[in-house]
Parts: sequence; structure tokens; C-alpha cells
Amino acid sequence: MPEKEVDFDVNRAFGADNRARLLDVYFSTVATEPVSAESAWRHTYRLLMWIDRTIGLAHCYESDKCQPGRPWYARSLRFHQWLAAELGTTARDLAGGIDWLFAAAAQDLARAANARAVNRESRTWAQREPYESDNMPLPGEDLELEALIKETLVSGLGAVPPQELVRLLAERVQAHLSSENKRKNLVGEGFEDTLAGLLTRLHGVSDVYEIVVRPALHELPGFNRPRGGEKTRKVDLALVRRQDRRRILVSCKWSVRSDREEQFATDFETYARLEASGNSFDYVLVTNEFDPARLAAACEMRRLNQVIFTDVVHVNPHGPRVVYEALPNTTTQRQSSGTTRALSHINSGRVASLEHWLSQLGT
Repeated sequence: MPEKEVDFDVNRAFGADNRARLLDVYFSTVATEPVSAESAWRHTYRLLMWIDRTIGLAHCYESDKCQPGRPWYARSLRFHQWLAAELGTTARDLAGGIDWLFAAAAQDLARAANARAVNRESRTWAQREPYESDNMPLPGEDLELEALIKETLVSGLGAVPPQELVRLLAERVQAHLSSENKRKNLVGEGFEDTLAGLLTRLHGVSDVYEIVVRPALHELPGFNRPRGGEKTRKVDLALVRRQDRRRILVSCKWSVRSDREEQFATDFETYARLEASGNSFDYVLVTNEFDPARLAAACEMRRLNQVIFTDVVHVNPHGPRVVYEALPNTTTQRQSSGTTRALSHINSGRVASLEHWLSQLGT
């Protein structure tokens, strides 16, 4: 009788169900302070902010632009210093206090992968037995990586390490790189889940609004189904006020790329076209974007002589402010203009803090 397959797809470690479970664990047993409008940004960074290993600093901008010697390296140093102080730790110890959601999901992935490997081991060797004399490569074997590891260990230790140790290190490196490649998806939907987790735990918000993660637009009150063969449009996060069915459609984007700028306009036009109740709705952007030109553009984007976003919300706009003001801008005039515009929007309140937006929801 064949062995029972492990009832857990390793890909689910980073999936919605496991993220929800991990967020429950975090908020119930790990979080060091209660959820409030004031603490929400710290929870968000502790859960989702990570260290860019190529520079050893907290990630605030594209890795290639933050390398030593480039302007954003100095700004990344300033952000890392600021964030460590705000979270009550040191620059050296910051890494241990952030990236909780990814680290927990990666541990689940490793456990699931190990369980599956053990479960399949006997079948694997049975399949390989007829080819034993052919010295077949092993599953996951990477001779080039193993050679690099062996060369490094010999150089550092002055002795040839056991092949079993070299292979184990290679496997661990591969597992680490594999899990890191999943970060983009986790940060994307994980940001939506984290924001929803905060909202549902905030008194004055969760009892006033229905909070729905990734609904189809037509599942929300007052919106028609798409016409004909039109693709169903989903919303990252929606809040519906129970008293009067006021709708807040939230676009949660950790960063804002040029393709997302186009998506904002397309989404807004679709929402407006499919609105059927005759009542207005709020369209809110919640982001952690640090690029000044992109942040400013989100504030200024217009359709039919009105700004698209009712609110532009940054996890903590003081982070971009200290980064922008850390050093004079010495790059292109376009970037300088973007910095000036972004600072203007931050100082005027057009870029609101997560704390402010959450507080306003409860009023």
C-alpha cells in the first residue's frame, strides 16, 4: 500500500489561509503592544518590513538603486537608523524585530518540505535502485554551488569538509533562496491581510464597518456585475459602513510602480462605471512607497477634473520625510521636483499617516 501523502502543499505556507493563521498567532501571542491607531504602523513594519541583504539595511527602495556609493544608500542608512530608534532597538538588532510574517511562513515552508521529503524518501530510493550503478545525480544536487561552498570552507578552515556537510549547506542555501523568491507575493497580499487584521482589531472601526479582503466588486453593495465577457474586477480591501452602507474601496500597494499607476486609473474608471446606487464612494490608496515622484503622482492623479484618491495613506510618512531631508538631492531635476512635491503633500496632510486615517475611520 503506498505511503500516505503529506496533506499540505508546501506552496500553501505563503498562502492566504496560512497568512491568516500566522496573523492570529502574531496578534494574540507575539505582539508586544495592543493594536491601536497609533501602534498600527509599528505592527505593519514588524510584520512586513525586511532587510535587503545586499546592503544589510531595512528595505525602503529598489535594491539596485540602494547599493553603496549610490544616493539611495545614504538615504537607506538614514531610514535604517530612524526605524531602529522608532522601534526601540539598535541599528544592529533591527533585523530581529521585523519581517515576522515572512520568517514564520518560511519556517512553515521548511517544516512542510522536510515532512514531504521524509514521506517520499523510501519511494525515491526504490525508484533509483535500478540505476544505482550509474551514479545518477541526486535530487536538488547543485555541483557548482557545492564546489563554491567547498572552496570557501577550505580557504577559511584550511581543511577539506565532509561531502555530507557541503551538500547540507548547499540544500540550506537553495531553500533560503527559494523562500526569498516568494517574498514579493507575500508582501503584496500580506499587506492587504495585515491592514485587514489591524482594522478588525480596532474598536470603533470593526464595530462600525464590515471589512472584506479581496472581494469581487459586484459583491459589494451598489455595484453592478461586469458586462458581457468583461473580467471580474476585485478590490484589495473594502470597508462598508453598517449604518448607511458607505463604501470605502482600498488599494493596498506596498510600492507603486509605473504599471500600478496605470492600474489605479483603470480601476477607478471601472468602479465609477459599475456603480449603480447613485451614491459616491471613497477610493483610498494605502502604501509604503518611498519614491518621491511616485508618491507625489499618486496624490495628484486626476480623472474628470477630480483627484482619483480620496485619501493617500502612507504607513508612516515621517519615514520618507527623514529620508528626503537627510541629504540634499544631487540627482536629476525630475527627482528634485518629485522630492519637493512629495514633501509638500506630506507637510500639507495630503499624504496622511496610517495612524491619522485609522483614527478618522473611528469618528
